[in-house]
Amino acid sequence: MSFGLRLRKAGITISLPLSFILVFIYVAQTGFIGYLLHNKFEKEKVLKEQQLKIEELEEKVKILNIIEDFQVGFKDEEIAELTQVIYDESKRYGYDPLLILALIITESSFKKGQVSPMGAQGLMQVKPSVGYALAQRRNLGWNGHLSLFQPAFNIRLGTLYLFELILKFKDVKKAIIAYNLGENALRLKIRKGQKLPTFYLSRVLRNYKSLKEKYAYASRDTYAEGQETSRDET
Repeated sequence: MSFGLRLRKAGITISLPLSFILVFIYVAQTGFIGYLLHNKFEKEKVLKEQQLKIEELEEKVKILNIIEDFQVGFKDEEIAELTQVIYDESKRYGYDPLLILALIITESSFKKGQVSPMGAQGLMQVKPSVGYALAQRRNLGWNGHLSLFQPAFNIRLGTLYLFELILKFKDVKKAIIAYNLGENALRLKIRKGQKLPTFYLSRVLRNYKSLKEKYAYASRDTYAEGQETSRDET
């Protein structure tokens, strides 16, 4: 039903030119309201994007500060690379970055070039056999065991390994124990009904809690959320 016809049915008679003017005003107002709504939506979108960038920057700064406080033997450009890779891998697997940082501190004290008596290498103390298997499965470009001394690559493998353990054991605490003890060794203890060792787990969680308190870090709802105060037997 046309605008003019609706007016006539209402008992109002106006000239045709005036009818066109009123229709034009109506359309213009509708379009203007639509423009205002679109403009409001775009502004809110931009503000949200800016807020996310600010939050990302703040998170990276906190990671950077922690690395600078604990690292031994790294150059500034390496610290910047470590900050980025820890942030990226935390996002990839849904970790709280503090869990990764706590694990690194527990494993290698953030010292460059660490090698354990058992042959585990790098920041996250990955064994060459484990690193090779992970790299082959995920096409990560394995170039021999010396690859594990590349800090960023080591962290990618270590975070991937922990993630696979979480998926296998369906439990973050058991995954952390398995990261240290070994997957097969943990399964054997579980199968025999033996008490699981918690010394390593306690160290990781203690470091996690310490970092969270010291750096006033607001943990996200990610792996390790709520785990920091747990001391129950697994």
